[in-house]
Amino acid sequence: MITYNAVVNKIVELFHKAETELPDDVVRAIEKALEREENEMAQRQLEAILRNIEVAKTKKIPICQDTGIPIIFLEIGMDVTLDFDLKSAIEEGVKKATELIPLRPNAVHPLTRENPGTNIGVGIPDIHCEFVEGDHIQITVAPKGAGSENMSRLRMFNPSEAGEIKKFVVETVKNAMGKPCPPTIVGVGIGGSFDKCARLAKKAAFKVLGTPSEYEAELLEAINSLGIGPMGLGGRTTSLAVNVEMAYCHTASLPVAVNIQCWASRRASGVLR
Repeated sequence: MITYNAVVNKIVELFHKAETELPDDVVRAIEKALEREENEMAQRQLEAILRNIEVAKTKKIPICQDTGIPIIFLEIGMDVTLDFDLKSAIEEGVKKATELIPLRPNAVHPLTRENPGTNIGVGIPDIHCEFVEGDHIQITVAPKGAGSENMSRLRMFNPSEAGEIKKFVVETVKNAMGKPCPPTIVGVGIGGSFDKCARLAKKAAFKVLGTPSEYEAELLEAINSLGIGPMGLGGRTTSLAVNVEMAYCHTASLPVAVNIQCWASRRASGVLR
């Protein structure tokens, strides 16, 4: 049976793991980037990144001083019955994680910049829910730093401009240069509505890195041909991967969003039953 305390404890556990241990697929991608890199400065940056990852894991301390804003993806089984407020349990978990890990209190009021110090506020944590078959809840935490988030873009294309999407994605990365702490992971959302494509791009940015589609491979090749390289200091790897998520859209529109993620692509998942 899933309880309030089980959710609270799982949220704390997952944030601790996400903040201190980079996923294996991301680490492998960075290691492969180092193997093929020929630029000495880029090699040094990638070596420093890998040392950073190892120290954080060994000492159980956050990988980056920007511990991100709490973003949580839920897959809720349709056979799950809860006798408590799931949102409240998640918020309590975030509060505890902020105190115990600790997390930098990044969540502030957008206009007054008032900071409650808990990473809890109106609309934060950002919780995304999806209903699936089963009797479980899968929780994925994905703390997102501001350096990469600030370089993201959205554009409402005309349907006739589908051929311009690649240029838009590459220009977004080019304009970002070294600000998002490359090598990055680029999430692209195509279709849906104004807000849907942004959510698709966010989901894409946190996908497990695997074999790219032909379209994703073309985008990645174009991005890496820019030569921005690790930390913007030159090199072969500006981005580790490009992930694309799509949804059907209105016949009169073509929304496209690009969500950039830094090399510290932090995420952790767990299941409750």
